[in-house]
Amino acid sequence: MDLENQKRIKDFATEYGPENLVVILGAAEAEASGLAAETVTMGDPTFSGVLANIELGLTTFHVLEDQFKNAVDADIFEEQVGMMEMVLEVEEIVEEMNEIRGEGCKYL
Repeated sequence: MDLENQKRIKDFATEYGPENLVVILGAAEAEASGLAAETVTMGDPTFSGVLANIELGLTTFHVLEDQFKNAVDADIFEEQVGMMEMVLEVEEIVEEMNEIRGEGCKYL
């Protein structure tokens, strides 16, 4: 997750409260999704951004997870994300996201 997005998320968490935020990720690989989810839950693991050593515990989902998919209009999901669902390793992404949520999300 880039430094500017880390700052935005930290500012939103301060302004609205971390219990009121949900981060939706869309990275194509499980590892990239996990790294971004870890950053907003347990802090920046690279120690290079504003979230280094800051555990926000934010709730995170990937756009390919059922929790997100079932919460949005099916036609729009298909139009915007459907192709990704067919070509990406969805099970690996879901497994990675579940692991990170289990370790660091405080507001499920």
